[in-house]
Amino acid sequence: MSNMSLNAIEQNQGAAPQHEIVLLNQVVEEKSTGLRFAIPSLGQFATGFLLRFNGQLYAYVNQCAHIPIELDWNQGDFLDSSKQFIVCATHGAHYLPESGQCVIGPCKGKQLKQLHVTEKMTECGNEITILID
Repeated sequence: MSNMSLNAIEQNQGAAPQHEIVLLNQVVEEKSTGLRFAIPSLGQFATGFLLRFNGQLYAYVNQCAHIPIELDWNQGDFLDSSKQFIVCATHGAHYLPESGQCVIGPCKGKQLKQLHVTEKMTECGNEITILID
């Protein structure tokens, strides 16, 4: 992926390091296709995704809370047809975009792994930062 960097940062002495993913000049449109990104610190094939829902940016590890598979069958298609829920393409679990809480399906009551995300405008354009712990 272009315009992405990965840095390890130390929070406190003795604390486990966090990893930071920075995406530059990436557009994440409201209730549209999600933006996938690699998370090498979680494994060779681990990915995450960003969605914009009701004006807010949300980031999650791309893994169903029911079984450890990616949510999107077609890359970036995370929302159901009503654009109100994140849906697992494999077995239809529905998650609230604001919290990752499963409200319909075999993992009801469980949650997606949410990632801390910030967004700001810089001299160079839009900057999205995702913290992986």
